[in-house]
Amino acid sequence: MTSSKLSHLAQTLKGSEIVRLGAVIKEKVRQGEKIYNYTIGDFDSAIFPIPAGLENEIILAYKNGYTTYPAAEGILELREAVSGFINSREGLKYGVNEILIAAGGRPLIYALYRAIVDKGDKVIYAVPSWNNNHYVHFTDGEHVVIETKPENNFMVTAEQINKCINGATLLSLCSPLNPTGTTFEKEELESICDLVLEENNKRPECEKKLYVMYDQIYWTLCFGKTVHYNPVSLRPEMKDYTIFIDGISKAFAATGVRVGWALGPAEVLMKMRSINSHVGAWAPLAEQKAVAGYLSQTEAIDRYFIQFKSEVEARLLKIYNGFQQLKMEGFPVDAIAPQAAIYLTIRVDISGKSTGAGLTLEDQADVTSYLLNEARLAVVPFYAFGASADSSWYRLSVGTCKLGEIEEMLGMLRAALKNLH
Repeated sequence: MTSSKLSHLAQTLKGSEIVRLGAVIKEKVRQGEKIYNYTIGDFDSAIFPIPAGLENEIILAYKNGYTTYPAAEGILELREAVSGFINSREGLKYGVNEILIAAGGRPLIYALYRAIVDKGDKVIYAVPSWNNNHYVHFTDGEHVVIETKPENNFMVTAEQINKCINGATLLSLCSPLNPTGTTFEKEELESICDLVLEENNKRPECEKKLYVMYDQIYWTLCFGKTVHYNPVSLRPEMKDYTIFIDGISKAFAATGVRVGWALGPAEVLMKMRSINSHVGAWAPLAEQKAVAGYLSQTEAIDRYFIQFKSEVEARLLKIYNGFQQLKMEGFPVDAIAPQAAIYLTIRVDISGKSTGAGLTLEDQADVTSYLLNEARLAVVPFYAFGASADSSWYRLSVGTCKLGEIEEMLGMLRAALKNLH
């Protein structure tokens, strides 16, 4: 049977490595294997349920019949609640006309790319990072890819951006970063902001400005002495050029509730609203009413954050310490100390080694398979996030991690590493 000719976009869109890996994991689980599945940027709701107050608000909203279309920009009640929430907790002042609600962060990112990027426009993004390559492909922009380095905790630097900023239309930034769980230092983000402002000041009025997408969906999950910084607080002039992507999905373990918001210049958000309305990407009315009610429950949110963050951090630290112990024992592994989000950056540098069965791990894809088959450990290689194919670094997510299984997992990993020579 001859396949139908489809659009250029459909025929050239790359599949997700995480989805492919997930299918392999599901089949192993179906066959009865126990897998330590740390691949998905999601939560097991049995371990990390949404806040009880939010759940109650959702149930109440449905009981009260909030099941019709919401306003395309999001209901006023929620935009007012978001304005108060980000002002009290981040010091960011945004009016309701500078806030756009949608069904999570993804449609907001899509709408932002569509609103700003034309065919051939330069889009700067660092790798590893989540899905920027696909959004640039959607808009037929020019990929300007910067590969980051472990010595900078895989965060892009002003020096790297400065080499390619000329003529760019969009700079895509994320902090805390998916997939690394690392964050911008204050001085580095200030330097990046200064570059953007300098570049825009050079451009004539008739020329497109350089906008910054600042994905801060994990900003509430910072640990220890880590401080979350954002462009507008550091450089108020950046408000004209910055579009924040934010929401409840990671802050409240509510990935399936689908309420996100963008903050930015009103004229940009108006165009994003139009794009989202045509694809029906608004958040459900009941969930909007519920989130509006919950965001005002300051004391309940504070209590939730303390408990939720401590549970996430405990998992990250325990696995990090386990990897440091393996490193001390001489195994070729490493990890970056956890800073934020639900991710730990780990390294498993065993490419080229041979298994007890005499098979050689020829490349990093073989390493990924070996970890899954022998250690029962499922993690996502950085090459799935655009990094080099030979990168030995991985994203490990603790959103579905049971604290009591970590020692067991580390033991399985130790045994698998011992089997190599």
